[in-house]
Amino acid sequence: MNMQPAAASPVVAALPSSKKLITVSGLGLLFDSMDVNLVAFILVAVAKQWNLNPSVVGNLGSMGFIGMAVGAALAGLLADRFGRKAVFMWTLLIYSLATGFTAFAWGVGIFYVLRFLVGFGLGGELPVATTYVLESAPDNQRGRHVVLLEMFYAFGSLAAALISNLVIPSVGWRVAFLIGALPALYVLVLRRQLPESPRFQSLARRHSIGESFATLWQSGIAKSTVVTWVLWFTMNFAFYGMVLWLPSILALKGYSLVHSLSYVLIMNLAQIPGYLTAAWLVEKWGRKWTLVPAMLGSALAALGFGFASNTLWIFVFGILVNYFMLGAWAGTYIFTVEQFPIHARATGIGWASGFGRIGAIIAPALVGALIAAHVSFGVIFTLFFIALALGLLFVFVWGKETKGQAI
Repeated sequence: MNMQPAAASPVVAALPSSKKLITVSGLGLLFDSMDVNLVAFILVAVAKQWNLNPSVVGNLGSMGFIGMAVGAALAGLLADRFGRKAVFMWTLLIYSLATGFTAFAWGVGIFYVLRFLVGFGLGGELPVATTYVLESAPDNQRGRHVVLLEMFYAFGSLAAALISNLVIPSVGWRVAFLIGALPALYVLVLRRQLPESPRFQSLARRHSIGESFATLWQSGIAKSTVVTWVLWFTMNFAFYGMVLWLPSILALKGYSLVHSLSYVLIMNLAQIPGYLTAAWLVEKWGRKWTLVPAMLGSALAALGFGFASNTLWIFVFGILVNYFMLGAWAGTYIFTVEQFPIHARATGIGWASGFGRIGAIIAPALVGALIAAHVSFGVIFTLFFIALALGLLFVFVWGKETKGQAI
């Protein structure tokens, strides 16, 4: 895990099979996703054990995203300077250790610190992993490969829901964090087998961190930078505002902890077909024209969930939210990573992701404050509808399609 700048070389190491490359890369995303979603369930149990009010719970949810914002921006810059693989591995190591230590948190203060470190590693890994897989895929399959990579995020959601149903009610939330940390360390071993991205290896010159960041604001690229930053902000605001609070919202609606966790597990099953649909459409319709309809479906489903009045409609709209939002996330990643040249690609998606995490920081805390102020769920989910509609507008009007273009 050497962090010295990689020397330019015409010799490019042979890549493993596409299946192995996506699987080994994707397993890290699975555990990252598992952590984010575990926190949504764990906060329900922690709030009861430590007698926390909704505002504190929201702030705890937001702390991980502060770490994500810093991690994504910094990791993107470092990956364009030192290589994708080294940063890929360091971010997973930070995430794994911090997750394990969180199992031993004794109070709110240390929980805040550890959640920041977990977020730092997680936020740094996601954009670098996406860049790595994109640059290691054949041009005619790169969109599908990136979406299949992101599908591991859905598997992580399901793993979190299963662990929460089986572990948290019986042995407590601390064991859930230990389960999340140990397998991720094994993935770190697997990743040592992966070579560096061939496109990064083929660069004639390694650009400095300042040059990579300045590229984002050059003529012809600045518009893409603004569009992707707005896109990531609105997606993070809506997605994490809903996902982190979903188990708690069901509990506040009168469902027991066990029922809340079970219902969310069922809703999460819709994430996998959402990704599979996007994997097919990004190569058929294009990146932009897969993303726009998925965001529209997400916005309408969020509005419906907010006004759902019984268990049936909560299920229906909860399933639709998961289906469309994860399809939209798949479109967001491939749309973003193809907007930038090789020497600034990780920087581009890293800073878009980092800026977007501001939305993820604001949303959980805002939802907690609104619930504490007795604002209705209909009003709260209308805010998510508005956010998604804004992001959709920016992509529709100013977004650039990259399907079939050389990157």
